[in-house]
Formats: sequence, structure tokens, C-alpha cells
Amino acid sequence: MTEIRTVLTGLDLLAPATGGDCDEFDPAIERAVRAFQQSRGLSVDGRVGAETWRALDQARWRLGARTLFHAVPEPLTGEDVRSLQERLLEMGYDVGRADAVYGVRTSRAVAQFQREVGLKPDGSCGPYTMGALRRLGRKVVGGRPQWLRESDAIRQSGPTLVGRTVVIDPGHGGTDPGQVVPDGPLRWTEADLMHDLASRLEGRLAASGVRVQLTRGPAPPTCLPDADRAELANSLGADVFISLHTDGHANPAAEGVATYHYGTTDNGVTSATGERLAGLVQREIVARTGLRDCRTHAKTWDLLRLTRMPAVRVEVGYLTSPADRARLVDPRFRDRVAEAIVAAVQRMYLPDERDVPTGSIDVSELRAVVTAGTVVD
Repeated sequence: MTEIRTVLTGLDLLAPATGGDCDEFDPAIERAVRAFQQSRGLSVDGRVGAETWRALDQARWRLGARTLFHAVPEPLTGEDVRSLQERLLEMGYDVGRADAVYGVRTSRAVAQFQREVGLKPDGSCGPYTMGALRRLGRKVVGGRPQWLRESDAIRQSGPTLVGRTVVIDPGHGGTDPGQVVPDGPLRWTEADLMHDLASRLEGRLAASGVRVQLTRGPAPPTCLPDADRAELANSLGADVFISLHTDGHANPAAEGVATYHYGTTDNGVTSATGERLAGLVQREIVARTGLRDCRTHAKTWDLLRLTRMPAVRVEVGYLTSPADRARLVDPRFRDRVAEAIVAAVQRMYLPDERDVPTGSIDVSELRAVVTAGTVVD
């Protein structure tokens, strides 16, 4: 508890302790934890679980307080790493996503910077490198550097879906069924429904010429951690990652669809293409299904932070809502959701001047194009 209080105080989210029992998790600490979770794009519940504690532990580091380097096998992580990545991105160096992990890509960017300013290019960030970073200004103008880089990569890759790799992640599985709601004689679970939706989406994407990989089968023995699901997508060199879930709430009136992408609310760091894909997925699903629009949101969940491609997590309705549940258990509804996601993926690759209105892409025409052996350019 002392460590939690120290980090929150250092972030100006909590007043310094003035005496009494500093080991008590009081309402003031809970409010500070909620504020921290909100600012870092975490699930806001006021509790310090594994995810929140890891973020708190990383937040204690400030850029320049320690030497940063590429450590193997466990890379250094922390707020100082993310600050360094953001600084390098502003200067035009390609570190990929500002994910707070000092990996190979960040080390190479630091080495490139060191080489250009006459320092030893060892890829570590110590006092001399920090001094050079503080002396130099921005190099990139005209928009967010990472947005420019990611948008250019999408544009250069062309509009066709043929030959792309998409990883579909049906949430939960194994000993973790996710949301569970009995409905008459049948027992519907989030894990089962989302695997069925993933299979429908797999079929439609494959028919459009896409290479598709699911992160799990219908009845896996265990539930993969989110970090392992992200690593699977990275190892396959996936172009897109889509995680499928349903939501749940104690209030049965809670309903609707929401889509999440990597990003934070405190400094605007985001995955540019992930944010665009999330918006397209959200709008297509709302238009084609009539689900309540709960909009898109930036989060720093491992599933979104550790993937190196446009990644979204879609909460397709509330299984605890009678209205949403009636839709979710209908196979025709799941077909419409699958078609909405295919349309969104296709639109992500269309140039702005060739984009089409939401809900207007006929997924069956995409299948017909591939079957005929032609490619839409």
C-alpha cells in the first residue's frame, strides 16, 4: 500500500500522507486509482489488480532517471521509455508504436539518432544521449509523425484484401467462458458465441482472398493470456488483428456496441491506423445491426498495446441485456456483424477519394471478385 500511495502522490493524484494509517486503502486512494486508470487507458474499477499495478510500477520512472537499453529476455518498460519513444517520433525516428517497451526497434532508433549527432551508436539512452535529445527540436511537421508514417504504409499497400493476413481473436475460452447468461433450456456463453462469430468472419474474409488465423479453437484446454494472443499475431506478421467479445453489466438496461483501439487519454498517444479501423468497425456494425452506438475508446490493454498492426477489440453487445442477448443468439445477426467487420477492413485500405458511405459495401461482391480471379484496384 505504501508503494501505491508513493506513486500516486508522485503523479499529483493524491495528497501526501499526513499521519494515521498509511496502509489503509481509503476512498481517497480509490479515487486516485480511478483517475490514474482513466488517464492511462485502463479499465476503470478503482482496484489495483495485476494490470493496474504494472502500470503504476512503470509510471514511477521519469525520462533521464535511469539508463535505458535493450535488455534480453525481459525488455525494460516504463513511463520513461514511452516518453523517449514519443520524443524520437517527434524527431522523425521510427520506433513503431509508443508502447513503453524498450525493444529492438526503439534501440535501433536511438542508435540512428546517436550516429547522426556524433555519439557512440550503442542503442542505449544514458546522460550524453539525453543531453543531445534536450538540445534538439522537432524535425517532423505537418501532423502527428506516427499518423503520417502509418497512413503512408496503408496507402502504399494498395486497396485489395487479397493476400493480407488477418488474425481473429475470439475472447476467453478454455476454463474462462466470459459472460455467462442462462436463457431458457440453453446456456449461452461469451466464449461460444464469439467463436461462432469468429468462424463466420473467417469464412467471409477467406472468401475475399484473406489469409485468416484464429487465436483459439472452439474448446481449447486453457485460456491464452492477452500477451500471448498479441505475440501470435506478431509472429504471423498479421496486417490486422480483431478481438471479439461481448460485454456485461449488473444493470440489464446496459446495451450497445463499443470498439477499442490502442491509445491513452493523458497525452493523445494512439495507434493511428488502429483508431481509424476502430471507427470504421464501429460505424459499420451500428449501421448494419441497429445496436446502440457506445462509440470508440482508447485503451492500453496488453492486447492492443503489444500488437504491431492495426488492432481493435469489439464488444458486440451486452450478453446481460435481454435486447442484445436476443440479437446475439440469432445466427442471422452474427452474420450481419461479420459482414460489417469485413466491410470495415476493406474500407481501411481504400484511399480517401475512393471511400464509400457506411453500410454500402456488399460483401458478397467482394467474394464474387475473388472467385472470378480478379482484383479490385
